[in-house]
Amino acid sequence: MYIFGQCLKVFLARILDVSLGTVRTMITVKGNRLLAASVGFVEVLIWFVIVKEVLNTTENSLWLGIAYALGFAAGTYLGSYVSENYIRGNFGVQVITSSPIEQLVHVLRSEGYGVSVIDVKSELEEEKHLLFLEINKHRFSDLHQLLKKLDPKAFVVVNETKFVQNGYIK
Repeated sequence: MYIFGQCLKVFLARILDVSLGTVRTMITVKGNRLLAASVGFVEVLIWFVIVKEVLNTTENSLWLGIAYALGFAAGTYLGSYVSENYIRGNFGVQVITSSPIEQLVHVLRSEGYGVSVIDVKSELEEEKHLLFLEINKHRFSDLHQLLKKLDPKAFVVVNETKFVQNGYIK
């Protein structure tokens, strides 16, 4: 029964420290170094304590290794979920299209997206348009579905934005 309790403790601690590692990485990318360092301190302290306990146990059980690995996997999943759903952020979306631009821009703007348009030439001298959108990352799925419906052949590039000043973001 002792080994079960130790496995459970290892499993839960790994979920916590790996989740914190994912969140720390996102905080670092956003540029908040002090908060990231603080989260990193707690993350490594948890890791150190749990590894020390596993290595100093008198039990010779593969179950501790399995609990450690399962905790890592679950922590990775939980950390990415937290990052995706609770850490705010923006995406810069670039769309290259050869579709008639007026209708496309009208629909995007009527859906609440701020759109900037630049006319560009392709290698084949075909007229194309480059659309710039800056959006809240939680709206990307809706935008992606709308773009696929409006222009399935559009070339879409998405980048996470570190900083935005002025402009229109809904």
